[in-house]
Amino acid sequence: MSTTTQTLTNGASKTNGTTTNGTHSADYVPRGPVTSSLKFYAPPSDGSKPFNYVETAPSGQPQRNFGDNDQAVQINDIRGQETTFTLDNNAFSTLSHIPSAETAFTDDAHIKKTYYPEVERLILDNVAGASRVLLFDHTIRRADPSATRAPVTRVHIDQTPASAEARVRHHLPAAEADTLLRGRYRIINVWRPLNGPVQSFPLAFADSATVADDDLVPIEHRYPDRSGETAGVKFNERQK
Repeated sequence: MSTTTQTLTNGASKTNGTTTNGTHSADYVPRGPVTSSLKFYAPPSDGSKPFNYVETAPSGQPQRNFGDNDQAVQINDIRGQETTFTLDNNAFSTLSHIPSAETAFTDDAHIKKTYYPEVERLILDNVAGASRVLLFDHTIRRADPSATRAPVTRVHIDQTPASAEARVRHHLPAAEADTLLRGRYRIINVWRPLNGPVQSFPLAFADSATVADDDLVPIEHRYPDRSGETAGVKFNERQK
């Protein structure tokens, strides 16, 4: 089993309640369902295979060759029913009040030394059947124009079955990879808010039980030295 640990921050300072001028203060988090416009997959106009470049695209190439299909979607508040959702049934689950010795999340070496072991233990303790964990990446998302990794605003899945297998082979010796691939393996993203409730670009999940295989489109994910694969998501009214 391997996992990518990804973290999310918003940079808002914490205060309380509502300000005197009627606007919401920094710790305000809305409750209940909300409707938001989400960017779903729209295929390339020329019918070609979709791709995107992870880094700056080569001269004469677009950063990506597919478009967006904006749709208004109701996003539901799961507070109070967190235990209803599981990785096996819904492809996500939630954990609360998980302490960490990492507080700054600004130094990659310190994150790997301090936070990676915490995430490994978190998975071993909370994912049934997990016996081997390899953390291969982390990302700090900041809603700041100067941020290295800004939030991704398109509906997507980070890996496909093909790229999950390729990840195992990319990060592990051949013999160990062959052994692991004969059993169950999966990639798990671990998200964590870094400084209070996330207000800017909050994270939303689709319940995998409501997403059909036909809704997913493999997209070639072009790195400078290799290609991976992510999945775009076509809009479907049955998705929740």
